[in-house]
Amino acid sequence: MIRVRFAPSPTGMFHVGGARSALFNWALAEQSGGRFVLRIEDTDAARNRPEWTEGIISALAWIGVNDDNPAFEGPYFQSSYEVQHREAAAKLIADGRAYYCTCTRDDVKARTGSEHKGYDGFCRERGLTEGAVRFRTPDEGVTVVEDLVRGTVEFPNGAMEDFVIARADGSPLFVLANVVDDIEMRITHVVRAEEHLSNTPKQQLLWQALGVAPPTWAHVPVIVNEKRQKLSKRRDKVALESYRDEGYLAEAMVNYLMLLGWGPGDDREIMPWSEMVPLFRLEDVNPSPAFFDEKKLRAFNGEYIRALPLAEFVARCDPWLAPEWDREVFARVAELAQTRIAVLSEITANVDFLFLDEPVFDQASWDKAMKNSAVEILTGYLARLETVAMDPESLKTALEEVGAEHGLKLGKAQAPVRVAVTGRTVGLPLFESIEALGRERSIERLRAALARLQG
Repeated sequence: MIRVRFAPSPTGMFHVGGARSALFNWALAEQSGGRFVLRIEDTDAARNRPEWTEGIISALAWIGVNDDNPAFEGPYFQSSYEVQHREAAAKLIADGRAYYCTCTRDDVKARTGSEHKGYDGFCRERGLTEGAVRFRTPDEGVTVVEDLVRGTVEFPNGAMEDFVIARADGSPLFVLANVVDDIEMRITHVVRAEEHLSNTPKQQLLWQALGVAPPTWAHVPVIVNEKRQKLSKRRDKVALESYRDEGYLAEAMVNYLMLLGWGPGDDREIMPWSEMVPLFRLEDVNPSPAFFDEKKLRAFNGEYIRALPLAEFVARCDPWLAPEWDREVFARVAELAQTRIAVLSEITANVDFLFLDEPVFDQASWDKAMKNSAVEILTGYLARLETVAMDPESLKTALEEVGAEHGLKLGKAQAPVRVAVTGRTVGLPLFESIEALGRERSIERLRAALARLQG
């Protein structure tokens, strides 16, 4: 059985690159009837916060990776395997594959004459019984890593120093803990970010030294921004939670992330998870950097929003509507809004005019619309609004007539009326908005706008 693992470290946010790696692992587990093993790398005390771990679990659940599916296993915690980590270090020492070392960085520098040279093997034959533990790397030959994404990658053994696998107090370094955990959990495939490729020859040597065949490796491409720089939390919007909280749909995010480095091969882009899983192959992943294009993600999300059944769209918008807003009123305009937003959080600005005593005042919108013939347009439309039928076509005809009286086409005539009624220059169709707002409230807002203009 294929057993893949996803092993994030708690950092206070869940990186979209980690989410992409998790989905690649999840697809591999699902399509093979295997297991997705979630392991939390929690040995860094500074990062070992329960709320950060819960954040990882919550973010994974949002994109569909959770224990509702039998493919999911965990979470396990690296800290639970400390005994096995120490036992593995002891075994490697007993087998002559590792040794104790008391050298400091300054000692190495003094012997080699350079702070840039690696460890020189000074303690290999000293027979020490305490100190940090170093793995004895081969002096000759190459370590060959067979990678499903990158093909055959060779690492000269002579370029690898004898690396530390445990501190002097016996606590393991990541390179050892990671291997031991994978062995304990019977991991068969390691699918992770390209940045870990440089660790792979060390880990592969450890697997072999511990008497276990290494897993199948796959290092997926780095994700970059529009400047082709690696996505950075210090510079870029990378937290999956921020997209969730902004109103991106999970299914749109999943679809988009799966296409960062992989494609179904038939030029399709918008496709559900159920169709992607059977088509996914690690061998088809492109090793070149993948561009995270937020504009394209927005477009994806808009497509998914428009495809929702209306009742589901209404339900999905609910978290962005104030509790006191009338849901029946919202439902009457929801279909209009559904075609105009790209993320759910945008619903607020599109419909708040229906529920507020006064529309939101936006100075930029006001300055743009309330000039030239604005007073005449508002005055003329106000007079007609007293008696015109309250249906969109009649409301439109009335404004066309007012505009014609002042030499304006409908588009120009709409601007001051829209801002007076909704507070913004863009939003739902104007005449449907007036119909939903009602005659009395619409008249009240036109009068208020005129008073502001003339006062």
